Amino acid sequence: MSQPETLDRDLLRRFPLPHHPDDGDKEERGRVLVIAGSRELAGAAYLAGIGGLRAGAGKLQIATAASIAVHLGIAIPEARVIGMEETEEGCLAPSGIDSLLGWAEGAQAIMIGCGLQHGPPLDALLDALLGARLDRPIILDAAVLGSLAPRAEALRAWPGGAVVLPHAREMARLLECDPEEVEADPRAAARTAAERFNVVALVKGQFSHIAHPDGRSFRFRGGGVGLATSGSGDTLAGIVGGLAARGADPLTAALWGVYLHGEAGRVLANEVGRIGFLARELLDQIPKLLES
Repeated sequence: MSQPETLDRDLLRRFPLPHHPDDGDKEERGRVLVIAGSRELAGAAYLAGIGGLRAGAGKLQIATAASIAVHLGIAIPEARVIGMEETEEGCLAPSGIDSLLGWAEGAQAIMIGCGLQHGPPLDALLDALLGARLDRPIILDAAVLGSLAPRAEALRAWPGGAVVLPHAREMARLLECDPEEVEADPRAAARTAAERFNVVALVKGQFSHIAHPDGRSFRFRGGGVGLATSGSGDTLAGIVGGLAARGADPLTAALWGVYLHGEAGRVLANEVGRIGFLARELLDQIPKLLES
């Protein structure tokens, strides 16, 4: 097994983001569709959506539970918020799948999972989405990670490329192994997931490990303990989705997303404190880091 490459500024020069000229418009920077949120976790959709915009996506669309759609629309006036029917348990109802697929076809990148609820309705939604085999990147996080193990073949067949963003416990569910195995060798876990599911796979932690299905791997020394806070993963998923909407391939979007997220944590550790800064505060740092 070859040694992982260090994810830093020098490496990112080999993975340039798409250039957007000053006379370009929002259509050129793409639409990101964020499928996220539930009655109890509206903030997850908010953080992921803002993350997509801060990363430079031209348009944001959020498909979420109808009970929180109006509130999200007010909180994020830049977004088009699509309210979907809910089950009694708060899951997105399967009755809205056809409409959702129409929105997905019109997006340049899809991000799904933050704040969704586990259960058969989510499985049905995921089956329909993966079955559509759309030629655009899909970023999978949070709740959907627990549903991917039996859907490896469908994910492998996704033509647009995919990114999965688990922490160690989520990766253990993805690989159907004990969390201790992932924690003992997160790099090996990332490589196994990348090969098994044909995805760019991340294992988040003090050292984040990223693996590509072709065997390449990367290691990033995390942005500090302060990033281990509620909502931090949602911001990362949104950033990766926004970069993909701009036209970055899945590996480039994942590398830049992990780096920007970590560097934002470093900035806040210096300006606010090593712990105690909020996930939402990470997002204001992203445009400045992109420019630097």
